[in-house]
Amino acid sequence: MSLTETLARVLARHDELRDALSAPGLGSEQFAKLSKEYADLTPIAEAITTLTKAQKELAEAESMLGDPEMQVTAKHEIESLRPLIPTMEKQVQRMLLPKDIADERNAILEIRAGTGGDEAALFGMLLFEMYRKYAVLRGWRFEIMELSQNDLGGLKEGTATVSGKGVFARLKYESGVHRVQRVPQTEASGRVHTSTATVAVLPEMEEVDVKIDDKDIKIDVYRSSGAGGQHVNKTESAVRMTHLPTGIVVAMQDERSQIRNRAKAMKILRARLYEREREAIHSAHSAERKSQVGTGDRSERIRTYNFPQGRVSDHRVEMTLYKIDDVINATALDEFIDALMTKDEAERLAELSIR
Repeated sequence: MSLTETLARVLARHDELRDALSAPGLGSEQFAKLSKEYADLTPIAEAITTLTKAQKELAEAESMLGDPEMQVTAKHEIESLRPLIPTMEKQVQRMLLPKDIADERNAILEIRAGTGGDEAALFGMLLFEMYRKYAVLRGWRFEIMELSQNDLGGLKEGTATVSGKGVFARLKYESGVHRVQRVPQTEASGRVHTSTATVAVLPEMEEVDVKIDDKDIKIDVYRSSGAGGQHVNKTESAVRMTHLPTGIVVAMQDERSQIRNRAKAMKILRARLYEREREAIHSAHSAERKSQVGTGDRSERIRTYNFPQGRVSDHRVEMTLYKIDDVINATALDEFIDALMTKDEAERLAELSIR
């Protein structure tokens, strides 16, 4: 379908909704549903109407160029309208882009040490702290759900919820494999080692969003344990939750209460099940796209942090910043995320134009 046809359909649907909302006998539930769709479409319809009016005025001005008496006026209108129309078209196209319904959600952040032993765990903790600082900078709430550390204070696994406005819309681009190149604290010879940590960002879902049947869940309880004997419970408060249809396992032992650990495990399970569906939809769609930004694939190497050279490189946007300390302290992290969001939007706009 061409862009012109798409715009015409949007206007027709907007008119259809307006008429439907004026019709007698509309139930409250149906009225609420149609009202929301009408409200969502109204800004787009207004932008399309403004664009159409400008295009019509431009065409009329161009048709008057042959009239000696109107030529000066026509040229003036053409000079003022012609530069505006591409900007207006781009704005309308942006408004037509499908919205990710998860973008306004809070996020569940999961980080796991990858290859590299203790150094990978230390890098994982560095990333965990980077996102905590980023949350503070953006005015978000960062709540640790579970943190498993090694003897050096490195992170083996860490989970946190990040709450605030537009959290998932920005953090979703951080999913993937992060690689670090530096001399480990444990390295006596001063050789640079390469280690990795995996970041997964999942949209936090409510019970009404993801229904989970009780019969599909197997729950095991056991005594929690911690490094060096810390936080060891005498009661079976730790929970291991297995979703039988998918094989997804969530273990939670951070709280001393089994009830709270169950609630946390269920929250993570809902997020993972929802993300599983998102990935399936994305995989089907991405086959039609020439390139991808922030697929969320945990095996995708997305960024390299090179400490000897003081640089951080994002491989998806081929962008390198020679200010590694600012990135680690989160003050420069937005430079990568903004670039990723811009590229993602540009690719989706190009795709919309082709259709």
